[in-house]
Amino acid sequence: MHSPALSRYHSILEGSDKANFLLTKQVLTDERLDQASSRLWQVHDSARTRGPFACGNTTLLDIKSELADRMLEHCELCERRCGANRREGVKGHCGVLDSRVSSEFLHMGEEPDLVPSYTIFFSGCTFNCVYCQNWDISTKPESGIRMEPADLARMIEMRSSGDGRARRAETPANRARNVNWVGGDPTSNLPFILKVMRECRANLPQVWNSNMYLTEEAMRLLDGVIDVYLTDFKYGNDGCAQRLSGVESYTAIVQRNHLIAKQQCEVIVRHLVLPGHIECCTRPVLHWIAENLTGVKVNVMSQYRPEYKAAMFPELRRPMRILEYGKALGIAEDLGLDLCD
Repeated sequence: MHSPALSRYHSILEGSDKANFLLTKQVLTDERLDQASSRLWQVHDSARTRGPFACGNTTLLDIKSELADRMLEHCELCERRCGANRREGVKGHCGVLDSRVSSEFLHMGEEPDLVPSYTIFFSGCTFNCVYCQNWDISTKPESGIRMEPADLARMIEMRSSGDGRARRAETPANRARNVNWVGGDPTSNLPFILKVMRECRANLPQVWNSNMYLTEEAMRLLDGVIDVYLTDFKYGNDGCAQRLSGVESYTAIVQRNHLIAKQQCEVIVRHLVLPGHIECCTRPVLHWIAENLTGVKVNVMSQYRPEYKAAMFPELRRPMRILEYGKALGIAEDLGLDLCD
């Protein structure tokens, strides 16, 4: 039986509903894409507040893509707001210029509702986690391969049913149930991802697998194209976030974006339990979820292992202890969270 937390996601899989990005292609306007950004933002936002437009040759997805492209001239996709002109080859904090795909494959190790998940890993990241388990790609934004959006769209279609027909929820092992945008972190690649969606015809749910350190502007662009946020809620305080991931104002930004995500679509929250961080991070994170994100799926993860620069931090030099993870899981169960199987 499907969890009510992901009911719309499953309705897409069963063919009774359409993925959000396909619906944005049906929102039409006669506005031109060469309008000033302020005007395009007004048109963009009115589609969500006044309902869909029904005439014209420009889609809401076209407008989202154009606005995302313009943000590359003074990049403020993540909350570092470095302002780099990526169009002119200036690297920001993440180091990403042209989007590069480090790998793409059917992932069988995600949450049960998502498997098989067509996972597209991008190089580069907006964080600097000292224990990053994907450090080989997150720290090398120049690695991977450049792809044309249309080519990746065709690959997505090949991983789906191919012709957009309804598919059974019991998806065969060689057919994707969703497209899973990840990294590193996908935020730096939002303009490229929207271009892929413009080219794609497959009725596959879109999963945003992210550290959730996006700006509100970036969250507005994701509104109406993402079907499931697969979020990473790492820390319960700003001190640990600064020390271990090099980010400022973590809790306020990530809490804000989780509330926005919950308003937009369905959410699965991941929390990786870190050794020695039960009281400072795990407990406050899980309490905040229980108080503010009712009806979401939660994955309390035990997969931590010492990687990358973890040996430089005393509490992170060791793997997770069984009793430590049991305590974290007990907190989640006592709070009545809807835990992933």
